Amino acid sequence: MPIVVVFDLPGMTQAHYEKSLERMSGRSGPVTSPSDWPVTGLLSHTAAPTDNGWLVVDVWESQEEFDQFGETILPILRELGVPDARPKIYPLFSQIVG
Repeated sequence: MPIVVVFDLPGMTQAHYEKSLERMSGRSGPVTSPSDWPVTGLLSHTAAPTDNGWLVVDVWESQEEFDQFGETILPILRELGVPDARPKIYPLFSQIVG
């Protein structure tokens, strides 16, 4: 079952975000495709600055695939000093892609 994963990351900066993607993908430069992720199952990824940090919303094909990804990204976020990187996870009800 697809899931929505929401990271609300107070204190995270754009520099943290970009560095986390570089470490996750194993290369420098922008990450532009789900094929850049270290595991399969990512359906969409959205990120935006907030008043006090950064927001990331992903849609994954399953909890298991996100859990695999979590084994990679959560240690990276901790290493970068991003506090409280605990996602909220919801079952996907509807998704519209343009």
